[in-house]
Amino acid sequence: MARGLFLGGAIAALVATAFPAQASTSSPIFTDPPPDKIIIKVATVNGSGCPLGTAAVAVSPDNTAFTVTYSDYLAQVGGGAPSTAFRKNCQLSLNVHVPGGFTYAIASADYRGFASLKSGANATQKASYYFQGSPDTASRSHPFNGPYEDNWQATDETDWAQLVWAPCGEERNFNINTELRVNRGTSPTSSTSFMTMDSTDGDISTIYHMAWKECPAK
Repeated sequence: MARGLFLGGAIAALVATAFPAQASTSSPIFTDPPPDKIIIKVATVNGSGCPLGTAAVAVSPDNTAFTVTYSDYLAQVGGGAPSTAFRKNCQLSLNVHVPGGFTYAIASADYRGFASLKSGANATQKASYYFQGSPDTASRSHPFNGPYEDNWQATDETDWAQLVWAPCGEERNFNINTELRVNRGTSPTSSTSFMTMDSTDGDISTIYHMAWKECPAK
């Protein structure tokens, strides 16, 4: 995935049931992004799946999507793997500067990777989302069962009517916590099962698609 593509943190729309609507529903929804530049900054990156220097965020040229790219995100069990390697996670705290008069939401998120699961083993990809200052967290999970030896893809998607918008006129960090978990299950202890999020070039890429809406006039 090109690293010049990011746009970051607005994943909140995937968690529509967790947050009250924060922009007037009478405001028109735009399929085109605002013309001004959107600035996304990574405040913090923490987790066993994204050691220092292994995660990058980039915005798409048209401001409609952002990509988070990892290079060391692997969960595995068996075959001599460390006992703590069965679960890996990465939490991104993103600061999103949105042009005046607009707000944003995440309409969908695409996760891709590769899994090698022996018969009897299973794995889960999970993502949780929340705005800074909110006590609510929402999550989506996608299970995978062995035997499985192939690329995988998971998509979280939200209907337009259920999108949750960032507060107008405010800049709040948006937090995205992703997780890969692999369980040996009934597979032999000596066998290795693993799961990654990665693209064809070996990097781990997650794409978040954004929606835009004009804020109500004050």
